Amino acid sequence: MARTTLDQRLDALEAEFATVEADLVAAASTNDATKLRDLSRRHNELAPIIEAWTAYKQARADRATATEMLDDAIGEDKEMLRAEVTDAEATMERLDGELQTLLLPKDPNDGRNIIVELRGAEGGEEANLFARDLFEMYTRYAARRGWKVEVLSLDESDRQGINEASMIFKGADAWTRMSHEAGTHRVQRVPETEAKGRIHTSSATVTVLPEAEEVDIAIDPNDLKVDVYRSSGPGGQSVNTTDSAVRVTHLPTGIVVAMQDEKSQIQNRAKAMVVLRARLLKAKQDAQEAELSSLRRGQVGGGGRADKIRTYNFRENRVTDHRVEGLTRYNLEAVLQGDLDEFVDALLADARSRQLAGADED
Repeated sequence: MARTTLDQRLDALEAEFATVEADLVAAASTNDATKLRDLSRRHNELAPIIEAWTAYKQARADRATATEMLDDAIGEDKEMLRAEVTDAEATMERLDGELQTLLLPKDPNDGRNIIVELRGAEGGEEANLFARDLFEMYTRYAARRGWKVEVLSLDESDRQGINEASMIFKGADAWTRMSHEAGTHRVQRVPETEAKGRIHTSSATVTVLPEAEEVDIAIDPNDLKVDVYRSSGPGGQSVNTTDSAVRVTHLPTGIVVAMQDEKSQIQNRAKAMVVLRARLLKAKQDAQEAELSSLRRGQVGGGGRADKIRTYNFRENRVTDHRVEGLTRYNLEAVLQGDLDEFVDALLADARSRQLAGADED
């Protein structure tokens, strides 16, 4: 982007930032929760841009002042002023790079809480056991990041693996740092179910959805089919004797959400609606972006081992992410304990590089 054009854009954003700050004060006094939420999000988006732009303008002014004084300076003063010019130019170059990155198009889901869904895929019970490992890995990672976690549903298999699970992660950067985890995860190890010590390859799928608020998705009650039934545990053992489990079907899309973890039918229905809104929001966003694949197919493929985004090899103590060249680490145990930042940071840096390359082409 040309310097003059960039400066004009940044000046416009600075003016918008001042308006947003004034509007925030007004919205707080009117108790308009929706407007206050939208203004707060925009304020958070603009704040780092304006901070960098202010620092850039200060460095540019410092350079201009030092350059002007150079003509009349002599001796040590001249050398000092040359150093000031050099330092100011280095600061400007650094801040220019930051601003180019900050001005890249923002993901509309940044700042949202997320719903993470896990399923055992190929590999029978070993796939379910691996899904349990991923469940624990992500809850540990959430604890490291200071996010709150609420388990919405947990369908355990006979050997304490996980057939399916869904949970909410609540944190300002949850979507940013977790969206790249969506896909098929492959494990290579000797499973507990293997009697002869042979290495098996299995997989589990991870889906990451932005949590939708009621104002994002309007659901017509007439579009819902709600079934209630008795919840049950592994092997069909009765968990309670009332019809507390809830299955909600969104008739226009065919999306089905079932919840049974709570003893109250009302609580299970509320949880099901949270998940349903999230799936409908993501489907709506996919349609707006003209994506040809369906919501789940776009994130996890067919759930097969060949669709993998990451491999966890126990014999080699190795974790390899297949989306970034050379992203292999030999710290499997640490990763399973929730030490994911190195992988997340590499994926975010790769995404930013691709965005910048696209912006340069434009």
